[in-house]
Amino acid sequence: MPSVKEKMAQFLALPKEIALDLPLVMATGRGEVNVENYKNLLEFAETKVRVRTRDGTVIIEGERLKLRQITTENVLISGRITGILYA
Repeated sequence: MPSVKEKMAQFLALPKEIALDLPLVMATGRGEVNVENYKNLLEFAETKVRVRTRDGTVIIEGERLKLRQITTENVLISGRITGILYA
């Protein structure tokens, strides 16, 4: 059964990630991952990036990972992405 927030988002035609403060994770091939609506960066290394969100932790694994952009709304990671995990 949808929550009141979900019903309101649907009624107002708002994206769920905005209305419910959920992360939006978008991968572009194996070269780039963008995480929107994140809370903070927990770990950054060349092989692993951990990003805390309201809904848990998003773990990006790969090789030669770099933070291409980090703002209050999103973090953009590039490199050779080998996995995206949700914890």
